[in-house]
Amino acid sequence: MPKMKRNSSAKKRFEVTGTGKIKRKHAFKRHILTKKSTKRKRALTHATLVSAADEKNVKLMLLS
Repeated sequence: MPKMKRNSSAKKRFEVTGTGKIKRKHAFKRHILTKKSTKRKRALTHATLVSAADEKNVKLMLLS
């Protein structure tokens, strides 16, 4: 039986931390930045964790 492949789009978007949590980047920071405030853009710069509700699905995509 062939090996299971992990989801290619997920492995580009998420990173597993040492404690097993999943890091992600914020959306809305690619274009149309002139109308967004500096404070808002700066807040979107920092990575955050995937919510608990979505964590199971993301782990299945990454670790299969």
